[in-house]
Amino acid sequence: MKLKKLEVVGFKSFLDKTSIVFPPGISAIVGPNGCGKSNIVDALRWVMGEQSVKQLRGKAMEDVIFAGTNGRPPINMTEVSVILANDNGSIPEEFKEYSEIMVTRRLFRSGESNYFINKQPCRLKDVHNLFMGSGMGARTYAVIQQGKIGAITDSSPEDRRMFIEEAAGISRFKTRKIETMRKLDDTNKNLVRVLDILGEVKRQIETLKRQAKKAELSKKLQERARKLDLRISFEEYDGFTREIERVNSILQGLNDADLQHTSKLQQLVTVVEEIKLKRLRKNEEISLKKSEAFEVRRTIDKKENDIAHMQKDLERLTDEIHHLGGSRKELEEKNSRILSEMGQARLESDKITTEMESLKASLREKQLASQQAREALSHLQA
Repeated sequence: MKLKKLEVVGFKSFLDKTSIVFPPGISAIVGPNGCGKSNIVDALRWVMGEQSVKQLRGKAMEDVIFAGTNGRPPINMTEVSVILANDNGSIPEEFKEYSEIMVTRRLFRSGESNYFINKQPCRLKDVHNLFMGSGMGARTYAVIQQGKIGAITDSSPEDRRMFIEEAAGISRFKTRKIETMRKLDDTNKNLVRVLDILGEVKRQIETLKRQAKKAELSKKLQERARKLDLRISFEEYDGFTREIERVNSILQGLNDADLQHTSKLQQLVTVVEEIKLKRLRKNEEISLKKSEAFEVRRTIDKKENDIAHMQKDLERLTDEIHHLGGSRKELEEKNSRILSEMGQARLESDKITTEMESLKASLREKQLASQQAREALSHLQA
């Protein structure tokens, strides 16, 4: 098989769908540091079934999905497809009729992973079987990381033998041999277990034969016991039938007595209801009388309280009458005294009025003389 084409979508730095064609001969991918050359090798290793995150230069498998850059948001899925040319017959028998084979691996950020061969879902084991013995694969000499060439030249003879066997195409058969030997070992173990089970079954058959004889004897005894049980049951049935008839006759008499007692009880219940009704009416009458007596008593108490208040008011008014009589005499004496004082005051007022008239006339004369004097003074000063 030869690598023919690689298609990458959303893997590490490859956001958009990118196709890389490998024409016959020597192909080289060149570019400055950080342009993504190593990501192409990681994509090849990843699509061929690499499960080690460390080999893919990441911390988690989701790191191979494009994580976003300035202006480009992250995505949730990555897909890598590799197209192989079937030109040397190193492909497994089931794919001999195909001239080209497409292997696809798809990973979602949720962790879901899918593998496809020629766009048909398959297992990771199917992908490994496809590349086994062809010299290609995630951990074969066909994919060598930067700085890992010395890993082959300095490898041990055992590791070197593994590379040679992979190049010779016999690793696939060795793997199939190991699987076949493991299946043979499992078959031998199953055969030993089957022999043990057969021996155990033979022992159980002998035991079952003895148990069958015992079961047959037990069945005969059970049949005899069943017949005896039926005979006993018939006899007990006859006895129980006679007993039931006797009990039914007694029960009929008790039912008749119960009907009579029920009728008497119904009459007693009617009488009791009438007595309860009369008692209820009497209680209502007693309650009414008590209510009327309570109202009468309350009216009497109210009238007695009113009489007591009126007596107190009468005593208070009598005292006020006596007090007002004494006050009236005092007021009459004061009125007489005030009237006499008013007469004297009128006389004094008339006297004072006369004096004021004379003083006013004298004041007017003096004011006139003062006015004349001021005029004379003014004349003299002029």
